[in-house]
Amino acid sequence: MNEQTEIAAGDGMDTIATRMMTNLRDAIVRLDLKPGDTISEAEVAERFGVSRQPVREAFIRLGQQGLLLIRPKRATMVKRISEDGVGQSRFIREAIEVEIIRRAAAALTEATGPMLEAILAQQNAAAAAGDIGLFHTLDETFHRALAQTAGVEYAWQLIDDHKIQLDRVRYLTLPRSDPPRTIGEHRAITDAVLAGNGAAAEAALRAHLGKAEALLHQAKADFPDYFE
Repeated sequence: MNEQTEIAAGDGMDTIATRMMTNLRDAIVRLDLKPGDTISEAEVAERFGVSRQPVREAFIRLGQQGLLLIRPKRATMVKRISEDGVGQSRFIREAIEVEIIRRAAAALTEATGPMLEAILAQQNAAAAAGDIGLFHTLDETFHRALAQTAGVEYAWQLIDDHKIQLDRVRYLTLPRSDPPRTIGEHRAITDAVLAGNGAAAEAALRAHLGKAEALLHQAKADFPDYFE
C-alpha cells in the first residue's frame, strides 16, 4: 500500500475515510493487496496514523464495492475476483461509453483533435519506453478525454466507479499487454471521432472494448487462485 496518503490534522472523519478507501481500493486494483490477502483495521490504522473509525468506514465501503470480505471476529480478506462482477463491469462500461462516443463525434471543438493527438503521442512515448504503468494511466486519460469532448465527464466517473473488477483483471494481464495494438485501436477511434462519424467511432470502440473477454480467460488461466 502507498503509505504517503496525506491525512491532514484538520480532516474530518468522512474525509479521512474517503481517502483511506481510495488508497486501499487502488492497492487492491493494482495488486499491492492480492486476492485472498488478509488485512486488519488495527494494522491499517497504525500504518497511516489514524483512528480505527475511518478505517472501519473505508472497509465497509470497499465491502459494498465487492473488494473486501468483512468477517466478524476474523481478519478482513481481499475478495477474489468475481467473473460475474467482471461481466457486469463490462456491460456497464460498454453501455455508457457507446453513448459517450456517439456524442463525442457530434460535439467536436477545435480543441478535440489536439487533445486526443497529444494523448496518443504520450502513449507512443510510454510504449517506446516500456512504461506499462504509465501506458495504462494514459489509456484511462484517453477515454476520459472522450467523455470530456462529449460534455459528460460525470459519465466517465460513473464508469470508473463500476469497472473495478475489470480493472483488477487488466492489471493482472499488464505484463502481456500489447501497446501497439491498443494505440492502433485508439487511433481508429480518434480518426472516426474527428471525422464526425459516430457509427464508425462506435464500431471502433466496441472492437477495442471487446478484448475484455480474452483478458479474463488469460487472467484466469495464469492466476486461477485469484478468482472465485
